[in-house]
Amino acid sequence: MKKVGIIGAGIAGIASAIRLANKGYSVEVFEANEYAGGKLSNFEQKGFRFDAGPSLFTLPHLVEELFTLSGKNPTDFFDYERLDVICHYFWEDGTRLKALAQPQDFAQEIERVIGVPAHKVTRFLADSAFKYDVLDGLFLQDSLHKLSTWTSAKALRGYLNLPKLGIFGTMNDANQKQFQHPKLVQLFNRYATYNGSDPYQTPATLNIIPHLEYNIGAFFPRKGMVDITNSLVQLAESLGVVFHYQTPVLEIITSNHQVSGIRTAHSTLDFDIVVSNMDITPTYRKLLPKAQHPDRLLDQPKSSSGVIFYWGINQQFPELDLHNIFFSDNYQEEFKWMFDKNDIYHDPTVYINITSKNKPNDAPSGCENWFVLVNAPANNGQDWDNIIDKLRENILQKISRILSCDIKKHLVCEAILDPRSIESKTSSAQGALYGNSSNNKYAAFLRHANFSSKIKNLYFVGGSVHPGGGIPLALSSAKIMAKEL
Repeated sequence: MKKVGIIGAGIAGIASAIRLANKGYSVEVFEANEYAGGKLSNFEQKGFRFDAGPSLFTLPHLVEELFTLSGKNPTDFFDYERLDVICHYFWEDGTRLKALAQPQDFAQEIERVIGVPAHKVTRFLADSAFKYDVLDGLFLQDSLHKLSTWTSAKALRGYLNLPKLGIFGTMNDANQKQFQHPKLVQLFNRYATYNGSDPYQTPATLNIIPHLEYNIGAFFPRKGMVDITNSLVQLAESLGVVFHYQTPVLEIITSNHQVSGIRTAHSTLDFDIVVSNMDITPTYRKLLPKAQHPDRLLDQPKSSSGVIFYWGINQQFPELDLHNIFFSDNYQEEFKWMFDKNDIYHDPTVYINITSKNKPNDAPSGCENWFVLVNAPANNGQDWDNIIDKLRENILQKISRILSCDIKKHLVCEAILDPRSIESKTSSAQGALYGNSSNNKYAAFLRHANFSSKIKNLYFVGGSVHPGGGIPLALSSAKIMAKEL
């Protein structure tokens, strides 16, 4: 039986372990932290439970198929619900919009609140579905680094529809043309942040993202986002996968341009195949110091990062829901500060996730657990302590203004995650949440393949390689890797 060593127990590493165990390999996973999941983990503080990282769950079939592949009933391991309301949106001028889950209802709500005709919204979402249908099979299910991908029937369909896919214009330009209304443009521009990009630079192709929420659905795991990790680890272990925690890998051992094993602080272990779920940049720079590095890819500008405040709040707010957005009054300036100045604008857009809305025991009675995220530049040596101090005060004032309540008086506990700690805890280069930036039309082609063309039996998965960042794409990377292997 061939042996596989997987570096990192992030969601892509766990999914890779499951897929390869099902192929008959002996699989061991090596994780530097004392827990699995990477960003998709959780912690507790003073009776409040917080999901540490990703907070939106889409494309649940990508999780479920790992159970069915393993001959298991997904509902025996993992349970989730579809959301009736996707997000509550707030603007400083008092405008409030509820994004209802059904596209037609959402379109009618937009017409009622903002005045944009409903048919424009339904047309946009239909176009989003069309783009996704064309690109899913090509970009998200197959390797872009194989000739067979580009000569397939799926590729031909892509070539024939190229003008309709938004590759040659920006997301903002497309949304301006479609809607004109600044609030609705801003609402759909925000989907660029789902892969850490700037809507004023990234291709309009990313307008496929709203399709996932509105046409397919947004969901919530009933035990919290961490249950994606916990249930998949349980599944992997039932298949014989062995997890080694607090065991960072120090080197990938190669011989004659072929993988031969890994080295940890305690031992050197032989493996026939190695899969790295570590960010591609530290994989090369730290674990493969003697190998030829793809510097052109590794040196690409990074995606955005984030600053997260985990706040225990001793009050409940009925106007808030599971997902909430408090928009900046100058969205374009916010992105200029992030990507041009490597700083955070004084009036940033604020996202608040409150899992206690759907899972009441995540907070003490009468309280709420607030996961408060602001998009931030990647770590380039900024004075983060100073930036965070200013940011904290600015967003407390912003939320307090919009909710007409002094939030600071209701804070009972706090934890903070910033680009420095994201980098140290998850080995993400510069703390970038999605690997390389997608702020140009060639971004899809500037991600590393899921295999090495120089070192035999070395593979790569996770958000820093093809097809990209976020839970669905990380899971897809494992699927592509397993297919290539």
